[in-house]
Amino acid sequence: MVEFWLTISDIAAEGRGFTFDDQNFWREAWREFKLGIRPDRDLVAEYTVLPQSDDGALVRGTLKGSVLLVCDRCAEPFPFEIDAAFDAYEQLPDGEETDGEPRMRLDNGQLQLDMGSILWEEFALALPFKPLCGEDCKGICPGCGANLNTGKCTCKPDEGDERLAVFRDLKIK
Repeated sequence: MVEFWLTISDIAAEGRGFTFDDQNFWREAWREFKLGIRPDRDLVAEYTVLPQSDDGALVRGTLKGSVLLVCDRCAEPFPFEIDAAFDAYEQLPDGEETDGEPRMRLDNGQLQLDMGSILWEEFALALPFKPLCGEDCKGICPGCGANLNTGKCTCKPDEGDERLAVFRDLKIK
């Protein structure tokens, strides 16, 4: 994962606001995770870091922008708006094993926070589980692959298995 370490040791108790608008960060992460996402409108994160005692930090902010996703039904790209608010509390690891990489570390006496992993997590949570260009998307024809949103296809309707044709008109009293 692309890292973006922020030194927070010198931030006052009332916190400090930041704006993150490096589009190369997102492009590298999409490439690294082999996601079929393309940029549409720049992703911009505005957040405030509030140090908590000596071993943690509270991060509050928003992530806004839009990306081009591919619809799961019709396979056409469409713009998806991202407007996510987030709160994240990160604590300095206490030496015990953790699952994954730590998001906070002490480096040369400086307390640092990996904002890259926090922003990436918030981005991933903002994405839809099943991206659709619209609720009324008709998808593609399973026979010829034509996009049914742009018109009808020329395929004949599937009549089913011919061996079972005798049962089509069967009526049970």
